[in-house]
Amino acid sequence: MSTTYDNWERLVAATLKREQFRQLALAHSRESSFSSIQSDFSFDSPLYSDSGSFNEVPGLPNMSNSSARSNRSIRFLTVKSSAASLPTLRSEVEILSSPYVKAFSFNELKCATRNFRPDSFLGEGGFCYVFKGWIDEHTLTASKPGSGFIIAVKKLKLEGFQGHQEWLTKVNYLGQLHHTNLVKLIGYCSEADNRLLVYEFLPRGSLENHLFRRGPQPLSWAIRMKVAIGAARGLSFLHEAEEQVICRDFKASNILLDGEFNAKLSNFGLANAGPKGDVIGTRGYAAPEYVATGRLSAKSNVYSFGVVLLELLSGRQAFDKTKVGIEQNLVEWATPYMFDKRKIFRIMDTKMEGQYHQKAAFSVAAISLQCLCNEPKLRPRMADVLATLETLQAQKSIRHSNADNRTSFDALSISPL
Repeated sequence: MSTTYDNWERLVAATLKREQFRQLALAHSRESSFSSIQSDFSFDSPLYSDSGSFNEVPGLPNMSNSSARSNRSIRFLTVKSSAASLPTLRSEVEILSSPYVKAFSFNELKCATRNFRPDSFLGEGGFCYVFKGWIDEHTLTASKPGSGFIIAVKKLKLEGFQGHQEWLTKVNYLGQLHHTNLVKLIGYCSEADNRLLVYEFLPRGSLENHLFRRGPQPLSWAIRMKVAIGAARGLSFLHEAEEQVICRDFKASNILLDGEFNAKLSNFGLANAGPKGDVIGTRGYAAPEYVATGRLSAKSNVYSFGVVLLELLSGRQAFDKTKVGIEQNLVEWATPYMFDKRKIFRIMDTKMEGQYHQKAAFSVAAISLQCLCNEPKLRPRMADVLATLETLQAQKSIRHSNADNRTSFDALSISPL
């Protein structure tokens, strides 16, 4: 067993132990005030001392002899953001005059999609219908099917002002945000009552289709981790932008895959652009505080990412009406098994036929648990989640490298800061 994996195992055990302490604190809160718990379980007083041993926590047994003991303080990898700022575009006229996207005529998009024929239909969303089309890669004009490059044209449903606002928000932000892990907005159409958006086409469809629908080849462990890291990069980029963008409905169906299974986020918008107090989300993915208050934050996205991470592990939907009792809700069903390395196999997707590394799966489960904390302040930032996932992915190559090239775990932490 390599030194790197020994260190990583200590990290996971420590993370899970911290989660157990949190669960005890939540249970204790029913009998005492939150302030007293906060003083006992404050993250300002780390569970580990500089010497590498557990600090004693009032009301809990001394953990100094635990197998989770580490020679260093355990921290999530902390990174600094370099995301570019966004210019503020306020009026609709300013948004639609943006130089970053092309203004298509309605006739151009009719030609590109062969008049929105049924055989060009790709699917339907809450506010739109989606059609497949073709445009010339140089002039961006309509071309014959099979020539040029493929686009996805979203045609807004006529009913509802909310749909128009959603459309306008996407033109504003998607037209300016450019990142490998975000679906690229090519242009739009605004003629009379017609509202359309023109995106790059992602040939492998949504993550939801690959995980839960019959037909597609089951995703391998390596591809699942590639998708998780790609989605984390997209969310981290949005959160770290100077004008922060938060996904109002982050879920598997809004993670699209290109031909190489690179994940790209779609259908996101600025949190404060939606109706105040309304919850726009999907059951099973929405963070508890968002459901309770209607207030969305970056930490709400972190919770939703934890759910998607759990879906990647289990191959089960966040909420499944076909199941009964606790098994309907994935988080409730899976959480008890995620604390024990010997039980983690019980939540793993059987379609992988055991072709995954048990320690890596347990580590990903630990990351998911941190994201799923009921208390938003205790969830890590997406930038830290991304850095930790990338470190985990690097373990295979690190095991085969010499000691001088091995990753240092000095900066690892479970701190949510």
